[in-house]
Amino acid sequence: MFNLTPTVRNLLLANLVIYLLQVNLRLNPSITELGSLYPLGSPYFHFWQFFSYMFLHDPLSWGHIITNMFGLISFGPMLEQRWGGQRFLAFWLMCGVGAGVLYEGVRTYELHKLEVAYTDFVRSPTAGDYDQFMEQSGFRQEEDATAAAAFERNPNDQELRQAIVQHVREVYEAVHNSPRNGMLGASGALFGVLFAFAYLFPNTELMLLFFPFPIKAKYFVFFYGLYELYSGVHQASGDNVAHFAHIGGLLIGFIILKFWESGRSRFY
Repeated sequence: MFNLTPTVRNLLLANLVIYLLQVNLRLNPSITELGSLYPLGSPYFHFWQFFSYMFLHDPLSWGHIITNMFGLISFGPMLEQRWGGQRFLAFWLMCGVGAGVLYEGVRTYELHKLEVAYTDFVRSPTAGDYDQFMEQSGFRQEEDATAAAAFERNPNDQELRQAIVQHVREVYEAVHNSPRNGMLGASGALFGVLFAFAYLFPNTELMLLFFPFPIKAKYFVFFYGLYELYSGVHQASGDNVAHFAHIGGLLIGFIILKFWESGRSRFY
């Protein structure tokens, strides 16, 4: 079904082997904690994570690695056939690292906003500031809305105030210091590959499981990119997908292709 080229096959095997090690090898700290990309300033952050995160996947979900590897073996071989193995590997790695760097920039900005919201709330706790903090943290639950409403009705209830302040502190610490707060997955590199495929083979028709009709690669990647941008800007509470890492992969892929294919006049 798939014509696997050598570099695509090796990347596939590397990701699968590392995933099996994540699932089965018991270490402290674990491979997932060592290699995931954590926010700058986190006690778990290391510089090698800009590279290592793209070879790790959620050890609790086979769907994560299956989706990314399916994209690799679907779109990667045609690019490797055009560029050769070394250039394709360089492209994959540059898109992955670039996506991680862009994600860290966005994450640093988001954490700064969260720190401001946290400081404002701790200095003078109000129901509005509590609701804003929980929304920005990404941990907001239905019970938080109930607690905010109760706090607004009873702002002088010291027991309720202390409970809410303690909850905010716990959430703030979890966002900054939790080992579960790392970003991982090959999606950033994969989105660079998607862009390159759409750029070089824009009129190739794709049959997708969630589309009842063929769609050209250029339209698929364009609308997929818009969806990721919208989802990143308007990220829903509980959504733990690194949408801006996906956008970063697309952007890095675009920049690289502008240099590599600057003289190209024919597209398929």
